[in-house]
Amino acid sequence: MTDPANAIAVIGAGSWGTALAIQFARTGRQTLLWGHDAEHLASLSAKRVNEKYLPDAPFPEALEVESSLSRTLSHAGDVLIAVPSHAFREMLKRVKPLMHPDARLCWATKGFELSTGKLPHVVAREVLGDGVPIAVLSGPTFAGEVGKGLPSAMTIAAEDEQFATDLAGAISTEEFRAYTTTDMIGVEVGAAVKNVLAIGAGISDGLGFGANTRVALITRGLHEMTRLGLALGARTETFKGLAGMGDLVLTCTDNQSRNRRMGLALAAGKDIETAQKEIGQVVEGVQAARAVHNVATELGVDMPIAEQIYRVLYEGREPRSAVSALMMRELKPEAETD
Repeated sequence: MTDPANAIAVIGAGSWGTALAIQFARTGRQTLLWGHDAEHLASLSAKRVNEKYLPDAPFPEALEVESSLSRTLSHAGDVLIAVPSHAFREMLKRVKPLMHPDARLCWATKGFELSTGKLPHVVAREVLGDGVPIAVLSGPTFAGEVGKGLPSAMTIAAEDEQFATDLAGAISTEEFRAYTTTDMIGVEVGAAVKNVLAIGAGISDGLGFGANTRVALITRGLHEMTRLGLALGARTETFKGLAGMGDLVLTCTDNQSRNRRMGLALAAGKDIETAQKEIGQVVEGVQAARAVHNVATELGVDMPIAEQIYRVLYEGREPRSAVSALMMRELKPEAETD
């Protein structure tokens, strides 16, 4: 019988949910993995590997695949949700009545809620109330490398420092290190905005603009991310660390990033739907671009790079025209905040 005090339930059996489940199980912690696709779960259970997303990452002995959501949640003291941002609220509603009474909840979901512009921790509080401890896990990590056990680091943010510390201890090994913070807003803003900027980096590289352009986009993009975060109540130092600069650089510079690949496809003249089908998984930055645009507009935060990416995605602007618009902006001191 699974011990709820020790077990963690991972809800979402895609690439990232599976990778996190594997990493928790590597430490010896009892880990229950559930997903919405019964056929996919049956394959995971029989083959002890996620052939679709992580074929090179066999499951540790402590990882169990569970087909029943209610059974999964009733046997876990901690719950980790790893679903796309558009499904986050509904998943919270599903798990709330099924969780163990003393359960704590965390997530690896990234992005603002599109319909409301709310960050995940705000959505979680609305659904769960104030009695459930909550936390967020964020990059810079690619699922495939975590699955293979390559050296990686991540950030865990929680208002309750003990919860963050507990999760860090439960997931860390010789090859994986988790750092903690109480700045949930900063970590969540970084996770959302970096996906948008990675689409821009893919567009830039796809158009052949080179390393100079890419590093300018990343550096100025970090300024935009920080401005939005500060307007929402985040702390500056968060954006200098793993969840800010680290995740941004990772996502903008490596083709394991779905968002970067989306940008490359757009630069090649493909439409969003075609690129999405070729990539085969949700590209969070597409919806995030609209959400970031809406939130920045409401708050009056200047985000010129994110704005041009939004226009390419939703207003049909030609990528080269978007780059020209950025280069022709009024000259100003680098340290200026607007």
